[in-house]
Amino acid sequence: MAVMRPSGDFDRSYQQDLSFIRKPWQWVFLLGAIAAVATSPYWATPYIVITINRIGYTIIAVQGLNILTGYTGQISLGQAAFMLVGGYVSALTVEYLGLSVFVAIPIAALGAGLVGLIFGLPSLRVKGFYLAMATLAAQFIIPWLTRHTFKEYLGGSDGIISAAVPRIGSYEFNEPSRYLHITLVVLIITTIIAANISRSRAGRAFVAIRDNDLAAEVLGVNPFGYKLRAFFLAAVFAGVAGALRAHSQRAIGTELGYTLTESIFFLGMLVIGGLGTNIGPFLGTTFVVLMQDLSNAVGSGLAGALPAAMTDRMLTSFRPILFGVVLALFLIFEPRGLAHRWRLFKAAWRLRPFSH
Repeated sequence: MAVMRPSGDFDRSYQQDLSFIRKPWQWVFLLGAIAAVATSPYWATPYIVITINRIGYTIIAVQGLNILTGYTGQISLGQAAFMLVGGYVSALTVEYLGLSVFVAIPIAALGAGLVGLIFGLPSLRVKGFYLAMATLAAQFIIPWLTRHTFKEYLGGSDGIISAAVPRIGSYEFNEPSRYLHITLVVLIITTIIAANISRSRAGRAFVAIRDNDLAAEVLGVNPFGYKLRAFFLAAVFAGVAGALRAHSQRAIGTELGYTLTESIFFLGMLVIGGLGTNIGPFLGTTFVVLMQDLSNAVGSGLAGALPAAMTDRMLTSFRPILFGVVLALFLIFEPRGLAHRWRLFKAAWRLRPFSH
């Protein structure tokens, strides 16, 4: 969708044309939003701080999925499994190699990326529904391996329940109010990386493969090579998110999530936010995480009004039911996601009072 601007609003240099933030008020809004998140431990409730932290590392995982699915068009149902790999690699690196958490996170990203390359190999032969089924294998194989192999290191079904606390000198990030700043810094870095990937040579190749892989190949793009790069990048982002989550929760294991359901939720976040957009992961993740918390509260309220035999069923089933209904409504009425609605709102605001 072309950006609509009022008469007289045009770029005067290549630097201005390439910039994401064009106006001074946009810088003020961005810096204000970052400042609000960074200072939230001083004015927000513990629930808000914990939720912001959870949204932060989830956005990173969805950003990786956006590169793979949104830009390259390769559907993946194994993003949560790659997060599990990143969490384990980071926790084991700190525990057995004695490295800092801040060094372990990039190592976890690389480890998850290499695993993502392995499960990206089927993209040479299959695509669409069949590729989704191939990536589904990661969601079964990786959790099984963590539960049944190297139990002395991986902890079996219990996982690792003593993931290290990040620290700088004597200052420990042992509380959500402190850990939030790590998540925020990493999120800013991954956002800059993802935004620049989207308009790089690789990003344009990803989009060409998504739109028409045969035409892209005729134009000199190597589909298999770029698909593997997309899988690698998606898994790298998932590894970073998994490492952040592991050290935030002080534990890592299959009992803490990382299931197929979570991978489906990640894909739903991307669809709701907007496939192939930089702001989509932010909007979709925030919307779904808050919707999940709302569904838990509403489900608990409904459970109290139902017979005792149905209480447990309502508490466990209302969340996926609500998610399914919301996702179906978005696919019907807003298939391009919240990012598209946000672009329309900005265009209408720029062209007021002639927005119609």
